[in-house]
Amino acid sequence: MIKTNIKQLPLSERPYEKCLKYGASSLSDAELLAVIIRTGTKKENSIQLASRVINEIPGKKISGLFQMSVAQLVDIHGIGNAKAVQLLSLTEITKRMMSSALAETDFICDEPEKTALRFMPEMRFEETEQVRLLILNGRNALVKDIILSNGSFNAAMASPREIFYNALKNKAVSIIVMHNHPSGDPTPSREDILITKRLIETGKLIGIELLDHIILGDNRYVRKRFSILTVYKKEIL
Repeated sequence: MIKTNIKQLPLSERPYEKCLKYGASSLSDAELLAVIIRTGTKKENSIQLASRVINEIPGKKISGLFQMSVAQLVDIHGIGNAKAVQLLSLTEITKRMMSSALAETDFICDEPEKTALRFMPEMRFEETEQVRLLILNGRNALVKDIILSNGSFNAAMASPREIFYNALKNKAVSIIVMHNHPSGDPTPSREDILITKRLIETGKLIGIELLDHIILGDNRYVRKRFSILTVYKKEIL
């Protein structure tokens, strides 16, 4: 690859000038990343380096940055600690902005898509399975969001005893259980379905309804309408 100095490019192809004239939306993923990392290597300008970074991260798309650690980033030639921290800071800011934009002081869990969208930015890029319990009041408003476990969604981590202990402790009228699939595929496993059935049955005995069980993937979610145990899969972003 032949390095072309950014200043040698036509003004219309320089990321900074292009952004000032046409807006950030006019920039490609590589150009946006080039603005963040600022400099390239001895053999690549910042745009060339940014393009190579995108090709070396999971899925070969910019969203793969959410799955990268500092150690993984510095393994990419041309990315040192400083650039790695810049990129990780970018992903964290993005997650916080998305969560903040969707957060409400009185969040009503009345639509599965709305609930999935609310938690997708926080959970979709987790490297391990995270189990959350949403405590709801009589209006289906979110009272409390409890992280039950980080590791795996299994009978031990999501036992009716653990879930309904927290539900009773926090005076839940109803609950939603949510967990992510790090693979990005939200298709429920056999254990997901068995645990869900146990939670439905326990909820009926205790008098705290399990409104839904939402499984998050990469831009997709699965939910179950428990009266008929039908699985719905939908892309939302």
